[in-house]
Amino acid sequence: MRLAPISPSDLTPEQRPLYEDMKAGIAAKYNSFTTMYDDGTILGPWNAWLHEPELGTAIWGVTKAMTRFRHLPEITRQVVILVVGAHFGAAYEIYAHSAVARGAGITEQQLATIVAGRRPVDISVEAEAAYDVAAALLKGGVLAASAYQRAIGLFGQQGVNELIYLVGYYSFVSIILNGFDIPVPDHVTAIPSP
Repeated sequence: MRLAPISPSDLTPEQRPLYEDMKAGIAAKYNSFTTMYDDGTILGPWNAWLHEPELGTAIWGVTKAMTRFRHLPEITRQVVILVVGAHFGAAYEIYAHSAVARGAGITEQQLATIVAGRRPVDISVEAEAAYDVAAALLKGGVLAASAYQRAIGLFGQQGVNELIYLVGYYSFVSIILNGFDIPVPDHVTAIPSP
């Protein structure tokens, strides 16, 4: 880990408002994986954002907007996020969203297959299409018209917008996690494997 977690007692006046907002948002949204230590020290990408509160506040604003902008089925959403995390090998992302995905109904075998960089054969048509779009975008270049039109047919324009935004946003998050070498919490012994 290249950026030490910031204890609540060590927060600067500039960091405090961002910390309070992130802590409340994280506590309200995530309870299936570890997001902070018992003393309230925030982990994951949120800790990185806390180190630069002006930039972190802007990123947190986008995070909150992405949380509200929901047009895809939850399983489909989690498939997209996991495709991105697996592409980048972002351990915390895979750890966190595997937990969220399990809660949404994704099986251990499906998780392991996605983490291995393959599309599961037993997912819904919607999740399959979203997987394909995410994987194509991560290869670079313009998304093929056929993939885009298939997604439009399944999700409508706002759903496709969300899908594309998710790939971009979680690519950003994964790069932050990898750049700062943000690990999974110490007590985690394994993430899904093929």
